[in-house]
Amino acid sequence: MRLLWQLSAVAAVAFLGGQGLFAVEDDPWLTLALGVLVAVASVFVYRWVVRRTEHRTVTEMAWKGAAASTGWGTLLGVGLFALVIVDIAFLGGYRLHGPGSAMSALALVGFMAAAAVTEEVMWRGVLFRIIQERTGTWVALVLTGLAFGLVHMLNPNAGLWGAIAIAIEAGGMLTAAYVATRSLWPPIGLHFGWNIAGSAISSTEVSGNDTPQGLLDATMSGPALLTGGGFGPEGSMYSVVFCVVTTLVFMWIAGRRGRIVPARRRAGRPAATAPLSR
Repeated sequence: MRLLWQLSAVAAVAFLGGQGLFAVEDDPWLTLALGVLVAVASVFVYRWVVRRTEHRTVTEMAWKGAAASTGWGTLLGVGLFALVIVDIAFLGGYRLHGPGSAMSALALVGFMAAAAVTEEVMWRGVLFRIIQERTGTWVALVLTGLAFGLVHMLNPNAGLWGAIAIAIEAGGMLTAAYVATRSLWPPIGLHFGWNIAGSAISSTEVSGNDTPQGLLDATMSGPALLTGGGFGPEGSMYSVVFCVVTTLVFMWIAGRRGRIVPARRRAGRPAATAPLSR
């Protein structure tokens, strides 16, 4: 029941905010402002509904250290995507023609801020966290990762490979970032940084969505295995490899910190949970 209440509350903010963003997408400054407003509202709604349904302090979204955690997550996301683009460009798949549109990039910051926060609080904060309590970390990671990938099959230019790539990259890496830190701020930053680097900076498709031109005027061409084709660089093997490596690093850190919850050993009896101290 708490899963339903929490998911419904956050999803309502995401839906209403998304409708508003689509309504003002021709005004970059208004899009930026509304995107940030949706992101902030999602945080407050999540904290409120968790407190009401679980009667506890919402440690996974504590204010202390939020800026620093989101900041390094964002830098990591930008850095990872930069590695992907550099490798694709090295083989001629990404070509830069000059400057793009600063105003479009500004609007994309608003879009991606709203997307990163709403998706992380729904998928990692609600679904993964609650499912993990019953199945353990690894099973919950696989289940929610696959579901996250399948949802992206609804995107334009998506297909089975796009869903698999997203399940591995976002479903795995972002969840692992949460498991390692037991905070939603790093995966929010990581999600935001990756999307901003792909859209507002590099002007590439994001998860199959044709995004407006960002800061750079660039085009992509070449084998889909290299460039990701119509799905964008997230469908590139470079993205899969780099994100898998990052996932493994995060899970290694989680193991060292004792934050991996074991699977239930016997029906009707929950397994002992790993210590979740920060």
